[in-house]
Amino acid sequence: MELEFHQLELRYDRLRIVHPDHERRLLSSLAEVGQQVPIVVVKQDGDEHFVVIDGYKRVRSLRRLGRDTVGSFCWECGEAEALVVSRLWHTGESETALEQSWLLVELHERFQLSLEELARRFTRSVSWVSRRLALVRELPKSIQERVRRGEIVPLARANQQACLRLVEGVGSFRLSSRDMAVLYAAYRDGNTVTRQRLLEAPVLFLKAFKESLTSPPPSSSPEENLRTDIEVLGSVARRAHRRLRQGALQNLLEREREELARSLRQSLEETRCMAERFEQEMGHAGPQHASGDSQAA
Repeated sequence: MELEFHQLELRYDRLRIVHPDHERRLLSSLAEVGQQVPIVVVKQDGDEHFVVIDGYKRVRSLRRLGRDTVGSFCWECGEAEALVVSRLWHTGESETALEQSWLLVELHERFQLSLEELARRFTRSVSWVSRRLALVRELPKSIQERVRRGEIVPLARANQQACLRLVEGVGSFRLSSRDMAVLYAAYRDGNTVTRQRLLEAPVLFLKAFKESLTSPPPSSSPEENLRTDIEVLGSVARRAHRRLRQGALQNLLEREREELARSLRQSLEETRCMAERFEQEMGHAGPQHASGDSQAA
């Protein structure tokens, strides 16, 4: 059915992040071939208004094109059920943890769905739901709004003050997801000095990082490279062990546990092969060094 814009209630527009590039492509497509996929709405009780569940990008684009109506499909169910079904329906689309969190908060606070009910509806654990709800409560609203407008991507559950300083440092620059991933990794793995420099001048930090990628790496001997590889191997193992002690496996689904177990077995096998080769090389090197010493004597 065709609905006029004034009949649409757009109360869930804030549950999705705006992606300007995606919307430009959609605008071009709608201008060329028209609306091919209807938006999803549910009937609002007592009047001729309809609540939009899915299709906010199409609504914005059609409005920009000056269209008078929007092709719509009305689901015969309540808003809460429609929100859940719509989100499950789009499982193939990429979705950020923050978008998941916004929806869960809406269902929990507006429709009074318990954590257990949300976990059941989305086939997740209660702990997963709890962590998503905590994300919205802990991440400053100023950052959430910039994420919602597509200006930045969230730095996960980082320190609130650090998040605010990062946003202030970025200013009007529009950073890509890759840029934010670099900043997050540098903040997560860096020492106190690195974090301080990153927060004081994130754009300058990114520029220096990108320049370092184009600079030729210093030459190292095979022995130095091997030493570095073995030290990194030990460091990564210690970090993984620490995360296990912190309960990283406790809230995973069985499928996720099995995938991690397969990865661990493969890593152990590769480490075993490397260790065997190492022992062989050590055995070969011993007599040669001993022979060399005796000749020198």
